[in-house]
This record gives sequence, C-alpha cells and structure tokens, in this order.
Amino acid sequence: MAIASDVKLGQLTKYLFTAPSWPVSLLILVILGLVIDGASARAWVYLPFSGTLAFTIPAIAGFLLTKPIIEYSGKTMTWNRSALLALACTIFAVIITFASLAGGIKYLPLFYGISLGFIFGLRLFVLVAISDYRLPRMILPAITQSGVGVLAGFFLFSPGWALFAIVLHIVFGLGFAILVWLIERPLYRAFHIRGLAFVNAFIANMTDGSKSMENFFREIGEEIYVPQVCLFFRRTKKIPLLFTVPNLHPGPMGEIGGGNLPMVIHDHMEEETLVPHGCASHDFNLVSESEIGKVVDAIERSKNDRIYGQGATPSSRISCGTVQILYQRFGDSILMVSTRSPQMTEDLDYSIGLAIMAEGHRWFPHVAFVDAHNCMTDLSSAVLPATLTATEYQHGAIQAMQAAHAAELHAFSVGYARERLPYSREQGFGDLGVQVMVVETCGQKTAYVLFDGNNMASGVRDVMLGKILTLVDAAEVMTTDSHVVNTLTGKNPVGQEVPVDVFLPAVLRTVQAAIDDLGTAECAATTAQCEHVVVFGSNRISQLASTVNAMLIFVAPLSLAMLLLAFFLSLAAYVLMV
Repeated sequence: MAIASDVKLGQLTKYLFTAPSWPVSLLILVILGLVIDGASARAWVYLPFSGTLAFTIPAIAGFLLTKPIIEYSGKTMTWNRSALLALACTIFAVIITFASLAGGIKYLPLFYGISLGFIFGLRLFVLVAISDYRLPRMILPAITQSGVGVLAGFFLFSPGWALFAIVLHIVFGLGFAILVWLIERPLYRAFHIRGLAFVNAFIANMTDGSKSMENFFREIGEEIYVPQVCLFFRRTKKIPLLFTVPNLHPGPMGEIGGGNLPMVIHDHMEEETLVPHGCASHDFNLVSESEIGKVVDAIERSKNDRIYGQGATPSSRISCGTVQILYQRFGDSILMVSTRSPQMTEDLDYSIGLAIMAEGHRWFPHVAFVDAHNCMTDLSSAVLPATLTATEYQHGAIQAMQAAHAAELHAFSVGYARERLPYSREQGFGDLGVQVMVVETCGQKTAYVLFDGNNMASGVRDVMLGKILTLVDAAEVMTTDSHVVNTLTGKNPVGQEVPVDVFLPAVLRTVQAAIDDLGTAECAATTAQCEHVVVFGSNRISQLASTVNAMLIFVAPLSLAMLLLAFFLSLAAYVLMV
C-alpha cells in the first residue's frame, strides 16, 4: 500500500537534529585551520595562504556576531546553532577552495572567492529559514563570516580580488534569494502562508516555547460544529465523575493548538474528568489552545439538561472482523470503547463516529463512542469512511447498541482513582498520568483505564489487560491521544521508552484504588454542542502535506540549477575583472 502524503510529511522529522555544543564546533574550526596551515606550508613559496586567516577567523567572527545581530532584531538564535552554521559553511568553503587544485594553484583565488559567495548565500538561506523569514533583515548576519573572509583575501591576494569577491556575493545572494522565493511560492499560492515564516515559528516553539505557529493554523482554519457526549456520575458523599468524549483531535504537537486538550478540559471541570479519544483526525486539530474554552463552555451548558438515573447493564465485548468493542449501557446512553489491537489502532475519521452516533439514536439519545487508540505499529493515516475497517467499526457498533438496548438495567456503583506517573513527556507520558474508572453492577467489575499519552506500543495493552483482569472481570486500556508528548515526531507511544513491566505496578495500584473507592452511583448523559470551534479544516493536512511533498521534489534540482548558474556567472565575472 502506498504511503499517504501526510505520513510522508511526518517522516521528514527524522532529518531534524540537535546542534552540538558550541565549544565542539569551535574546536573543530581551530583544528581545521591549523591542518590547512600545515598542508599549505609547502606552497608558501608560490602563494601565501593561511587556513587560519582564510577560514578559522572568518568562521569565529560569524559565530560571535550572528547571534547578537539576530537577537537585536527581536528574533532568536542559539550559540550552538550559530557555531554549527559557521562550521558547516567553513567545510563547504574548504571543499570549494581546494577543488581549484585540480586545475592548478593559480585558480585558488578564484575558487576561494566563489566559496565566500556561496557561504554568504547559504547562510542567508539558512538564517531566513531558522530565524527570520524577512530576507533583508538577514543580509547583515549572513555576511558576517564571508565579509571577514573578503578582508582576509584582501591581504592574501589583492585589492582587485576583493572587488571581484564582492561581485560574487551579489551573484550568489541573488541566486539564493530567488531560490527562497521559488520554495515559498507553492505554499503561498495554496494557503497564503509564508513557508519559511512557518519554519521560523516552529524553531521558535522548539527553542523557547513560542506559540506563534497558532497564527498560521488560524489562517488556514475553519469553523466546525461537533457533538460531545458526556457521562456525569453522581455518587453519595464522593467526588462526582465526568467521562466526556470529544470529537476533536488533541494535536498537532506539544502545547500548540489542542495538544494538551485532555489536561485543559480536566483542569476546568469541577468533577474528576476522564477525556478519552473520540472520532477525529488531524483535520480536527484546534488552531489554538484558546479554542478549548469553547468546548468547556459547551460541556458546562449541557449540565442544565442532566437527568440522573440509577440503571446500568453489565459490560460486554463484541467482535466484528478486526474490531473489538467493549460496551456498557447507562440509562438512556451507551458507552462503547473500540480497538483493533493487536492490529494498528489509529485515528477514526469524524464521519465514521458521526454515522455510528446517528445509527445509535434509534435506541439511545446519547452515544459515547471511544477510539481506545491503544496499539501503534508505525505512523499511519486515519481510518476513512467506506473502507473495510470503517465498515467493521460501524457494524460492530450497531450490534453492540442492539444488544445493550435489549439488556436489563440494574443498580451500579462507580469508583475512581488517578496516579501521576514519574515519567516525562519525552518518555511518552502526559501530565494526567493514568486514570481508572471502575463500574460494578450485578457482581461484575469493569475497569476503564485511561493513559494520558499518544497511543500505545504494540503489545503493551495486551500485557496490561492480562494483569488487570486478575482484579476485575472486564477492562479496556485507552489513551487520550494527547500530542503534548510529541514535538518532533508523531511516534512516541506509551511503552516505547519505558517498558510496560516498569509502570505496570502503578497501573495495578490505581485499579485497586478505584475498586476501593466504589460507591453507589447515578448517571446522567448529555450531548454538548461545541459551536464555532476553529480547527485545521477538512483535508487541510492532506493538502498541506501534498504541497510540501511536491515542493520537496523540486528543491534539489532547483538548487543545483541555481548553483550552476551562479558558478558560471562567477567565471564570467572572473574573466572580465581579473
């Protein structure tokens, strides 16, 4: 099966890396200059040339000046990135300069001049990408390294050569400026956003937590209206519970947009709140964290419609093809938790959930359908309507709702517990830790175990269920799909960084604590209408991914063509000026 364009876009994160510590880069620069000094000692009779003067000193100047100049304009730049950029440009300059030896040492001044023009253009391109997309503002920090190189060449060669080097700066600067325009054009025409400005915002988020990316998301976003089913549990002399299923996606990453949706909803509710994953893909990512307030308001408004009842059915599990559904009825509502484990369990398109809810309204006014999101094998696109998998979800849900409607209601009890786990977001665990709701009726205990995280490593769910079922009669393990655990990649499932055997004791403690907390309960279900919520928009992720992937195909040939043109113009300038 062909890899979807949005998955290909996610896979590009493997090319991201962290800049090494700046002292390491500087040490390499100094050593490189000294090695060139030693290698060129024999040529001193014919042409005085110093690697330290030509390469190391310009690089150090670029390293020291770039960060202060950029930060003076209000943007960010780290010392590590400044040093790495200086080192990378020095390596390119060395390679280009000593390529002249293939034709004789007489061409060394020409190629050294070309190398300075090239690293000016390269620095301009990189700084526009990582610091400030406004190209004119990046000219000064971009020229710091090559400018000092021109001064070095003035002493090594001649004043006439310095004028030639300045001309090459103009040639290569214009070439890279045109390349920037060509790269940005497709995204601007399709979405009216500046591609490099978006990259700037992403770097700012990674560096200092800036949320400026939300401005771009809002530009491409659209308003939607989605239902959100809530199950309110009232217990005598115990904290009330809320089990609410949003049909919105907790992404795209970190604290950006709705990345921490479950935690924000939890903290705004007076009840102890569980927020599992509903039916929504990245198309329904909130453009800003402020949009979560509209969801909270909708839930609060729905409380006015609460009518509590004392009846619940024992839970049951049904299978349809690759899909399993754990279901339980509470009065006039039904809760269904679906999974495809041990096969990939990924986002369900909103239309699938909406169809299931519409079918269920024949029997229940309130249908809570949860995507357990508990088995990840690799990055994957959402399950789309009319596919075999979508059909299995729908047919399984219909069978579950028919069976639940025919079942008899009984008095029930509910218990709740939560434990904050001693693991970080980088290890795949969100801020809520693990939450457990246990429902007991007719002597049967059912545990709903919810991890604050983005999916679960393959096999982890099955290991946990095997142990949890020694404490209860039925259970399912879910994740919130919170993308607060994702910054550079969408793959950081629970159990990947921390083995399941390590945190399993905490899970079992939490399940037991929920059992100990059992108390007679009543349930009231509502369907909150979340209105005017601004999300990425239908198919926007696919459109964006397709545009970026198509653009990347042409970046390499465009860059090569631009460099060849600049090289030939450099030769022409050399012939005319020297």
